[in-house]
Amino acid sequence: MVIATGFFDGVHIGHRFVIERLVSEARERGDQSMVVTFWPHPRNVLQDDARNLRLLTSLEEKKALLKGLGVDHVEVLPFTKEFSRLTTQEYLRDVLIARFGAKAVLIGYDNRMGCDPQTPESIERIAEGEGLDVIRLGSVASPSGGITVSSTKIREAVAAGDMEKAAAMLGYEYSLLGVVVAGNRLGRTFGFPTANIQLYEPLKLLPGNGVYSVEAETLGRKFKGMCNIGVRPTVRAGGQRTIETNIFDFDEDIYGLDLKVTFHHKIRDELRFDSIDALQAQLAADRAHILAE
Repeated sequence: MVIATGFFDGVHIGHRFVIERLVSEARERGDQSMVVTFWPHPRNVLQDDARNLRLLTSLEEKKALLKGLGVDHVEVLPFTKEFSRLTTQEYLRDVLIARFGAKAVLIGYDNRMGCDPQTPESIERIAEGEGLDVIRLGSVASPSGGITVSSTKIREAVAAGDMEKAAAMLGYEYSLLGVVVAGNRLGRTFGFPTANIQLYEPLKLLPGNGVYSVEAETLGRKFKGMCNIGVRPTVRAGGQRTIETNIFDFDEDIYGLDLKVTFHHKIRDELRFDSIDALQAQLAADRAHILAE
């Protein structure tokens, strides 16, 4: 088995470089490829600031993305405090080799494994000492600006509402998946009904507050639309953040059904209007802008 290991949040273009190498190496060796990943995120278990961590992919999204890149096996290990106390050597020997039959392991430029602070060079020496072939990989730069890609930088872009920058680093457009729940139905009264979603993964990162050009997918079909993320300051002061999508040319009851919202780019910030009429006029302008793209 040829194995790559890590959390792989987002399965971004840096991760894809690793996975593509993993799959090709396994095929050249006449072996199978495996990604060994973890859930929950180590920060959720080990750090006090875990309440602030939001993820780019749910576990199911991550597994689907990895499988879509040709990985033969995706194994998910529960990340616990006990697990976190394994040393690099113990992790390689007792988990990757003894449990999963590793013959070769990929080590990225910032790969970490085990509780002992090791550099990629020292991890390589330990792995070779355990009889593993080691495949070393370098860093990957984003085509947008040449910056080194990381899940942290993508989270920063999504949180800032820069969906185009996030997509350049991810290699695909960012999306949210949830179930449609009842809202206050106010938008329906002035011609802009919205589908409110409750996320299946509560730790999924929301784009920054604002109005976005999106693709809405439900009932096996895809539609243009616009999504507002925010607190709806015109109709409710101090409210909780909501995800409301106006699906263009669509008027079906989808309460209780899945809705996937894929983000193209941000149209504007969320604003407070003096009246519902002013809000309605702005929404009409937003819709016209998106349809003209």
